[in-house]
Amino acid sequence: MAEDDTEHPPTDETPPTDTPPTDGTPPGGSGRPHRRRRWLMITAGAVAFLLVAGGVLAWVAYRKLDGNIRTDSATDRLLARLEAERPSRTTGAGGVENILLIGSDDRSGPNSAYGGEPGTQRSDTTILLHLAADRKRATALSVPRDVMVTVPACERSDGTRSRPALMQFNWAFELGGPACSIRTVEQLSGIRIDHYVILDFSGFKTMVDAIGGVEVCVAQPIHDKEARLDLTVGRQVLHGEQALGYVRARESLGDGSDTQRMGRQQQFLASLIRKVQSQGVLLNPAKLWPVLNAATSSVKADGGLSSLGALYDLTQDLRGIPSPDVVFLTVPRRPYRYDSDRDEFVQPQTAELFTALRDDRPIVVRPPGSEPSPPAGAVASPAAVRSPAAVRSPAAVTGRAAVTPGPDRATAASPSANASPTFEGRTADGDACSAH
Repeated sequence: MAEDDTEHPPTDETPPTDTPPTDGTPPGGSGRPHRRRRWLMITAGAVAFLLVAGGVLAWVAYRKLDGNIRTDSATDRLLARLEAERPSRTTGAGGVENILLIGSDDRSGPNSAYGGEPGTQRSDTTILLHLAADRKRATALSVPRDVMVTVPACERSDGTRSRPALMQFNWAFELGGPACSIRTVEQLSGIRIDHYVILDFSGFKTMVDAIGGVEVCVAQPIHDKEARLDLTVGRQVLHGEQALGYVRARESLGDGSDTQRMGRQQQFLASLIRKVQSQGVLLNPAKLWPVLNAATSSVKADGGLSSLGALYDLTQDLRGIPSPDVVFLTVPRRPYRYDSDRDEFVQPQTAELFTALRDDRPIVVRPPGSEPSPPAGAVASPAAVRSPAAVRSPAAVTGRAAVTPGPDRATAASPSANASPTFEGRTADGDACSAH
């Protein structure tokens, strides 16, 4: 049979072939699985980039904050050489932290605007912060700057060594820097100082501004040119310069005593703690960053506390303590018998207070000006029920004359060594305006 030479019209049918397609589409496929894989690869790459970028930014931020902190290595070395002269921690009080907070009145650099002689400084404010071993309590104990104490032999900045001498407490810082202040507190109290932090005027202002100011309650109008302070009566939020003037002002407020100034400082710190806790500053990155940046840029600390990790651990310890269990008080004091412009410690109340802290026992406080209540079954000594005002002889105001044994600023000892002594003070949850 002959072949059909007739031409047939073309059709849409494509004969099967073994040649794979050249457009990347799998045989018999639509290309969607390939596009899906490509999208997943792009997404994974973007996520990886963001993670790496975020890690780099976090590392840069950490290095910046960590690098802000100044370490006082010289003081660390000096204290290490004097280890044999320092107290050991009391048995049974392991795990406590005792931190000395020193407010310096250094007038050099940015602080020169406050007058005074550059290159000299004294401890304008000193607070011993005791953190209980269980981290459920904290006690902030103010040491009066004008109290007369025996300062031990200290090494001066020129390498010479001073002799032990009776002087105002805040002169120890000028004499031998923080090491001298630390050793003076340790000698007075028998309490081992684990860490210390130094904050100057400029650093204080920066930290207050970083948290958006602190609320205070002003009982009477304040107009103090020297402190750069002009405040009306009532509640108000103070920022940097005003806040510094408020905690430093002395002569124009109340009776002009350092005791009242320490009370204002304690109220200010209590208000600061309430604000930080109530606004969740430590849990909000947007609020936490400026606070951390200000804090790390404003302090000088010992080697054990001069890292971001160590400061973070400290803030976590403080954050977990309820404000009613954060106690503020001042070491019991009264006018110095030879100079009414100076102070002296009241005994045995001061010794009882230091003993309680050494043993990590809670300190109970009563509102300033209130009468003490002796423990049930206890018989208070006459000195235990004295009022807070001092009774001086007329001659005591004019010079180095004796002072009539005056009223003390503390209560009596508790009858039991295991009981909690009671002193004038306040807790961090107290509202300053409620007292006015």
